[in-house]
Amino acid sequence: MKNKIKTYYYLAKPGIVFGNDITAIAGFFLAAKGHIHMLLFFATLIGVSFCIASACVVNNYLDRRIDAKMERTKKRALVTGAVSGRAAIIYAIMLGLIGFSALAIFTNLTTVLVGIVGMIFYIILYAVAKRYSFWSTVVGSVSGAIPPVAGYTAVSGRLDLGAMLIFLILVFWQMPHFYAIAIYRFKDYKAAHLPVLPVAKGIFTTKIHILLYTIGFALVAILLASTGFAGRVYLYGMLLLCLVWIVYAVIGFSTNNVTLWAKRMFVFSLLINLAWSLLVMTNFLFL
Repeated sequence: MKNKIKTYYYLAKPGIVFGNDITAIAGFFLAAKGHIHMLLFFATLIGVSFCIASACVVNNYLDRRIDAKMERTKKRALVTGAVSGRAAIIYAIMLGLIGFSALAIFTNLTTVLVGIVGMIFYIILYAVAKRYSFWSTVVGSVSGAIPPVAGYTAVSGRLDLGAMLIFLILVFWQMPHFYAIAIYRFKDYKAAHLPVLPVAKGIFTTKIHILLYTIGFALVAILLASTGFAGRVYLYGMLLLCLVWIVYAVIGFSTNNVTLWAKRMFVFSLLINLAWSLLVMTNFLFL
């Protein structure tokens, strides 16, 4: 029984859920400006978490044949048969019902619609695009940028400049993050015949994209402060972190070990995301 629970737990990709929860909390805190309504906060977190978990289970189901060809995913439950396809779909529906019910009851229509858009992009548009085009990463970045927007709209009830900026910040952040993964997992993606950018256009082209997106991330992240949504502590912290990230992206053009560089780029992208979220969460203290 314990192993079965563990299997279903990992089927929902908890790492992705928790990672997106952090940005959702950041979006919530940005809109709340220090006035945290605890019931709304926990309801939003539960709603977002279960919606993401539902989408991840559906993604596992849709990608089960692709996962069987990749070293890092060939032991997933739907590949090995530990969980049947029917059981996975029922599980995904249950998670989705809980998630959207929490958002519908405790938040607002805008947040529910934002959640629906995120689901559509992830389980339909991204699922199709990843099989045929290297632009799939851009499509997938839309769904990945939805959680902080949902957190923001749960408080504000509207899609305004603040919501747009945090959406763009997460879109720009995800591109170098996922391109770094695609580089150091190059063999897996090639074996699965997935046309990610390094496979379709080469490593050098991917490095150029990584550099451009890190610069784009820096510009949009700074805009959050220059438009009045964040204060000086956020601004100085992001300036420093973005400068380091851009420098490391440039180092990629002269490295002799591209795999090691890509892994470190990936790890640093996680630190950037966490730092950005924490700076946003504590932003109201320094406005």
